[in-house]
Amino acid sequence: MGKKPATYADLEALPEHVVGEIVAGELYASPRPAARHASAAIRLSSELVGAFQRGRGGPGGWVFLGEQELHLQQDVLVPDIAGWRLERMPDVPESAAMSLAPDWVCEVLSPSTRKLDREAKLPVYAREGVRHVWLMDPRTRTLEVFGLRDGRYEALLTHVGVAPVRAEPFDAVELDLEFIWGSTMS
Repeated sequence: MGKKPATYADLEALPEHVVGEIVAGELYASPRPAARHASAAIRLSSELVGAFQRGRGGPGGWVFLGEQELHLQQDVLVPDIAGWRLERMPDVPESAAMSLAPDWVCEVLSPSTRKLDREAKLPVYAREGVRHVWLMDPRTRTLEVFGLRDGRYEALLTHVGVAPVRAEPFDAVELDLEFIWGSTMS
């Protein structure tokens, strides 16, 4: 007899200090992000929001949300940052969960989520048509950029270090990776 698929009730039963996700019927519970992880996510968000949501020094046209619960068919995912083109989501909904797949997601890798982000969540994002996925590793200061091509992700860029970078779909603006990674290495 097979294992019963996880339900939303299973997510609700998790303690508050964990992030719960359901991928392919399996419940994943991860600890809240460490400070370095959270710092990289918020710093990237600040770089993107100014240029791509507010249109200051960039083209605008995007909406960004952090740790937004996505209900994508039977899967419940919580990317670190998600972005929607304004024409697809002109207004941010009132609901806590969203069923509209983003146009871009960023997963900040940590030891506890690396396998989940790479192996379990990427196929769901591809199935749902998320056009770009970024994987960021603050420990190694690596940014990997993937673009959806024929239903599969193709590596478009792997950037290591603190030098500024332009990366799809935000290549209209140079991102300050020295700021995003922060001033210290662990």
